[in-house]
Amino acid sequence: MKNIIVGILTVVVLGLMVFTFQRGSAFQGGEAGKIVEDIAGRTADAGNTQKVDKKSDREKEEEKLNALREKAGNIAAFKVSKAYKSKCASCHGVNGSGEQNGKKLMGPRLMGKSQSEIYKNLVDFKTGKVENSVMRGLLLGLNDNDFKKFSKEIGEFQARAKAQK
Repeated sequence: MKNIIVGILTVVVLGLMVFTFQRGSAFQGGEAGKIVEDIAGRTADAGNTQKVDKKSDREKEEEKLNALREKAGNIAAFKVSKAYKSKCASCHGVNGSGEQNGKKLMGPRLMGKSQSEIYKNLVDFKTGKVENSVMRGLLLGLNDNDFKKFSKEIGEFQARAKAQK
């Protein structure tokens, strides 16, 4: 009995899919989508000051995020790598101070920690020994060599800050 009901529901779902596909364009943006594009194009061609922004929301968000990352890297008292800017600066600060513009950030202060301490913490976060979903997510795509580069760079922050003064 159960198999018969499942079979009937499967046939109904497949029938609806075929019906939707045959009706076509409005559901997939076809003709209706072309009409909207045509109207938008005409208003832009007519000298209207409205601009049609064809970038997706994701692209717009990525541009904003990249601008923030670049701005964060430019504020630092000393140069940091692009990898640090993109992975660490938003939470730990552009110079590892854990602050930005006098405000405490989400991540703790990294400046002043040793290279070995940073390396151990990175490994612990990635393996899950220390639970932090944000850090674990950022570190999943990185390998041991990346951890060594980050720990070396971050371990030098204190000396770089003193050299800038």
